[in-house]
Amino acid sequence: MTFGADGVEEIVQSKQEWLEALDALIAAPKHHKLLFENDSVRVLDTSIAPGETTPLHTHRCPATLYVLNWSNFMRRDGNGTVIFDSRTTPAIKPGSAFWSPPMAPHTTLENVGTTELHVTLWS
Repeated sequence: MTFGADGVEEIVQSKQEWLEALDALIAAPKHHKLLFENDSVRVLDTSIAPGETTPLHTHRCPATLYVLNWSNFMRRDGNGTVIFDSRTTPAIKPGSAFWSPPMAPHTTLENVGTTELHVTLWS
């Protein structure tokens, strides 16, 4: 795991882990909504309520993330090991954007905060 200049976690894993069944829209449809998709871009609306955890899923393409609302979260890998806890980094303000590399199987978030986490992903 590495961190970008803004303190946001980056996960880089091998391409062998990109199973279609783990695509965010298939594996975690409650938390990911397709806003737009063509041959060049895919735009997802991601929302996780306080206390919710997303099912195991992937994001196979790098993406720009735009924060609509921030909340603290923990990310776990496919084995359930905590690989990132946002409480250890500065909070991201709504209206901020940042880059994310592809993310291999993970439970993107257990929202451990008190507000909804709401992010749009452009990949």
